[in-house]
Amino acid sequence: MKLHWSPRSPFVRKVMIAAHELGVAGRIDTVRTVVGMEQINQALLVDNPLNKIPTLVLDDGQVIYDSLTICEYFCDLAGGTIFGTGAARWEVLTRHSMANSFLDALILFRSERARPAAQQSAGLLAAFATKTTSMLNHVAAPPPGRADIGDITLAVALAYLDFRFPDIAWRDDRDGLAEWHAGFSARPSMIATIAADG
Repeated sequence: MKLHWSPRSPFVRKVMIAAHELGVAGRIDTVRTVVGMEQINQALLVDNPLNKIPTLVLDDGQVIYDSLTICEYFCDLAGGTIFGTGAARWEVLTRHSMANSFLDALILFRSERARPAAQQSAGLLAAFATKTTSMLNHVAAPPPGRADIGDITLAVALAYLDFRFPDIAWRDDRDGLAEWHAGFSARPSMIATIAADG
């Protein structure tokens, strides 16, 4: 199977961490696919009309997107349990949704900050900063050793803060969350997928 991939995308990183955790990473051929809010990739449009990564193309030509659906596919393929079972599934998915929405907001926050200063919206910047602080103050450190889809997505969001927002000292007064993230970041799946420019 082929995955449209970028070393910078947190959503791609999420699916690759899940693939490593589930033992299916070796079955994926990654294809470097450059996209952006204003950058259309014609080759990707063939597989995904919205020009978004990650996009997974199966060997039979079936296409799967977005990141959550791809993670579910990998989980089903491996017979894994990263989505939880029974009633616990809803708690796991809710934590995933919260962390994934945080990532969505961070992408928009970064996009606004990247605009020329004269074109930036002070209101948007303030709103994104407030949402970031609110999210960080709300989330509790997960139990150590667990790696469900909620944990994976939270770890990716915090790593994305380090990668794209080095000026945000999110660890301040959040020792438990910082300690959890340091431990989770030592997992082989996180080490194998470190975000990088290029």
